[in-house]
Amino acid sequence: MTYRPLPSFLEIRRSPIDGLGLFATADIGSSVEIGITHIADNRFENGYIRTPLGGFFNHSEEPNCEAYVADDLIKLRSLRFIQAGEEITVRYWLYDVKM
Repeated sequence: MTYRPLPSFLEIRRSPIDGLGLFATADIGSSVEIGITHIADNRFENGYIRTPLGGFFNHSEEPNCEAYVADDLIKLRSLRFIQAGEEITVRYWLYDVKM
């Protein structure tokens, strides 16, 4: 079995929002658990270390996903149906957004 740092239905591409972003390669339903974005660890900035999934989603004021705390993890879940080709976005709350 090959290690995949991202779910099979996501890929990293250039983003019109900023730098690189996560994009759906297949349709994603509403309320789908996408994965773990951060793990609590006080040795890192803001008390979390990012996973590959957490390193590439971009901020939006009208996001299609949400990041939420579950014990010592921050997880990512879709808020609505996401079409293949659409960028994965989240309203940032762990980091300051510089626009």
